[in-house]
Amino acid sequence: MAERQETPAADAYPRKILEYMEGFLISKTLFSACELGVFDVLLASERPLSAEEISQAVGASLDGTQRLLAACTGLQLLNTHQENGRVLYSNTEQASVYLTRSSPVSLYESIQYSSRTIYLVWHYLTDAVREGRNQYEKAFGVSSNDLFEALYRSDEEMLKFMQLMNSIWNICGKDVITAFDLSPFNIICDVGGCSGALAKHCTSAYPGCTVTIFDLPKVAHTSREHFVTGADQRISFHEGDFFKDALPEADLYILARILHDWKDERCIELLSRVYKACKPGGAVLLVEALLHEDGSGPVTVQLFSLNMLVQTEGRERTAAQYAALLAAAGFTGVQHRLTGKIYDAVLGHKET
Repeated sequence: MAERQETPAADAYPRKILEYMEGFLISKTLFSACELGVFDVLLASERPLSAEEISQAVGASLDGTQRLLAACTGLQLLNTHQENGRVLYSNTEQASVYLTRSSPVSLYESIQYSSRTIYLVWHYLTDAVREGRNQYEKAFGVSSNDLFEALYRSDEEMLKFMQLMNSIWNICGKDVITAFDLSPFNIICDVGGCSGALAKHCTSAYPGCTVTIFDLPKVAHTSREHFVTGADQRISFHEGDFFKDALPEADLYILARILHDWKDERCIELLSRVYKACKPGGAVLLVEALLHEDGSGPVTVQLFSLNMLVQTEGRERTAAQYAALLAAAGFTGVQHRLTGKIYDAVLGHKET
């Protein structure tokens, strides 16, 4: 006989489920406010502004602007002030620091990438789960047979991705580079070093080191043009494909947000290439978002792993899983350190 389903109590209310259902509304409110330049206008004004002033400055309708400002106030991104019967708006401290384009730790570019790329491809999450593969072809009409040809499908998209990485390492980079004492390693190779943000953190934290950024020719060219200047004299470039071309010899190799793009077999292939190029007594530093060993969290990393399914060939992993990949390539003495932020550090050594 079938069990009878209990009726929920009359005062039951699915608050958490409703919050989850509406989560994308919060994201898009933040995305749109940044895209319109609301936080930039308020920063530049150096005084609270009315909805009328903000709508004129950003070129938007008054009604739409009023609703957007009200939502941003509810989300604690804006403050309100009463003056002669008018409501005026100003940035919260976090909005000024992280949501304005001019801030040195701005997340603006990361937000734009989330809005214009990640948000679109997540429309096909259900298909990704069913098929077990990324959804670039459906989202953008490009083949994903070559992952980075899809990710870098235009010069504009490549620059957007590099700006995303740059903004992330501006707020998390120092923590992962100093999670271990890397001062014994003078010659460093940042494999897939992209914008050079981590390389800059290395040269700042360890004055005795030099860093070579190893990346695709078009990435290296864009990095020189937009991110790494002549003032960064201890940073150089080596162009190549890390699955095909020889890596330069170094004491330490950094792979930051690289292995999570690939299946285990490809990770071992790449790590074996790193091991071969690494000097005896050298090491490899992995920078990744680590799952708890039992897979129970953090929820951010669990969601990142879904994003890896939608966007790449890879997944997020536990520290033990990364240690197993490193061991399969020959590295020993693997340790990991949690930073308390999004990204953590795993260090493996090559015996002398």
